Amino acid sequence: MFRTSSLLAVAAAAFLSLPAMAQDLPDLAGRTIHAVTENAYYPLNFADPKTGEGVGLEYDVINEIAKRLNAKVEWDLVAWDVMIESVRTGQFDVGADGITITAERDEQIDFTKPFITVEQYFLVRADEERITSKESFAGDPELLFGAQAGTSSFYTAIYDVLDGDEANPRVKVFDSFGAAVQAVKAGDVDAVIADQAASAGYIGADPGAFKQVGEAIKADPLGLILTPGSDLVEPFNAALDQLKAEGWLDERINYWFFEYSGE
Repeated sequence: MFRTSSLLAVAAAAFLSLPAMAQDLPDLAGRTIHAVTENAYYPLNFADPKTGEGVGLEYDVINEIAKRLNAKVEWDLVAWDVMIESVRTGQFDVGADGITITAERDEQIDFTKPFITVEQYFLVRADEERITSKESFAGDPELLFGAQAGTSSFYTAIYDVLDGDEANPRVKVFDSFGAAVQAVKAGDVDAVIADQAASAGYIGADPGAFKQVGEAIKADPLGLILTPGSDLVEPFNAALDQLKAEGWLDERINYWFFEYSGE
């Protein structure tokens, strides 16, 4: 899932089309857009620790797109394991959960253009010394990954670090990414794969428990998902072009990945 500067590998993705000007955006005439997320992928979508309200970069992006298209957003929550299917079948119009754009997923659902690219790293216990690279992890059969099934972290562990076998017993599957992180802390597994912002959140929330190690394992372009054939794809892409061209997207990325402290 999951998923730059020299310290934080995150940047707005390059857009291929010309920037959309304000007058070019479609008017959706107050239409209600049904959006869904999980509230479990800091800093893209999560519950504000003070208010319990859903916040994060993806909330900001979808809400701003709707505003510029003259639409309203109704938010709902579902678990990751039904996220894509619930949008594919039209239960919701748009989904956002740090969803990596892949060829396989693109056959099931429609994606917007990427709105961000994130790089993935190892998150390990603070006293871990065995893991320094993909090669050091792959070469030690005693080392175990924790991952949430069906996420980018799971597939990165399988295909970019290990042998491509999705049944590899070195990857232990958990119901949520947070549970996998806690399994690292408990010593039940040795590492998870997370982008640096998510890693920083866990490191900051539990000082002395975790650290990030190694070079970036891979970079993932993230997009919003829409029901196949949705008439929202082109308006959303036009609005994303505009957000990028105006610097709005860069500003919100900087806020959520660098400045937000939860205070």
